[in-house]
Amino acid sequence: MPKLTDLQPVPDGINRDLDNAGNKLMLTLLGNPRSSYSTDCQPITNPKLGPRIETLDVGPFKVTGLDVAVTSLTKVLAEIKAEQKDVYDVLRTAGMLCCRFVRGSNSSISNHSWGTAIDLTIDGVLDQRGDNKVEHGLTLIAPIFNRHQWFWGAGFPTEDGMHFEASKQLVTSWFGSGGATVVEQLTVGDHGRKVAELQHKLNKTGEQLVEDGVFGSSTHAAVVAFQAAHGLVADGVVRADMWAKLDAL
Repeated sequence: MPKLTDLQPVPDGINRDLDNAGNKLMLTLLGNPRSSYSTDCQPITNPKLGPRIETLDVGPFKVTGLDVAVTSLTKVLAEIKAEQKDVYDVLRTAGMLCCRFVRGSNSSISNHSWGTAIDLTIDGVLDQRGDNKVEHGLTLIAPIFNRHQWFWGAGFPTEDGMHFEASKQLVTSWFGSGGATVVEQLTVGDHGRKVAELQHKLNKTGEQLVEDGVFGSSTHAAVVAFQAAHGLVADGVVRADMWAKLDAL
């Protein structure tokens, strides 16, 4: 039997029917947690969002996060205790609320900034990001998170196995679908599989983007250039018309 901290490849079939909640959706439905970011954790300054942040004992540890996310997380952990007690007993957190950029980016806001994401460790051991391997214990609890519509970061273009965040589907169930039309768009600050797909399609047109799923300055420049070359509004926002042009090519 493998140990809970043993590494294994990311399993197939994760995050089925779930998408990560991109920056445009989060900003549209929740607002900006603060006006500026860096790679370091900083506090929320948004006066409307701040009162919704709470600290609560969720079972194996305390967390500070958005109230609805903390409530959902409590239910997830209760099921982990019932179904995967060995993991529950050694489950720890490396943090939930943390207003900062996504690691490795200077434009994409981490969902930790809204308190809707959490990093978990098994027995205090950090799972290395980007090696496409995850701790065995995390694979045992990921299906429970998925069942509650939490997106597992092992499914990001750059694997982040210790990261779990409220999915697009869960966030819209909390706050409505007012950002639904925005979700179909991509722009600076977004990250995830759809951005990686965009980068891949742009590379087929001759660009040389790193397909890391992060919509940064280089991806923005490539989008603007493509739009200008194909008679689209050259504003760096990827809409249905640009997707259609890319697919046609």
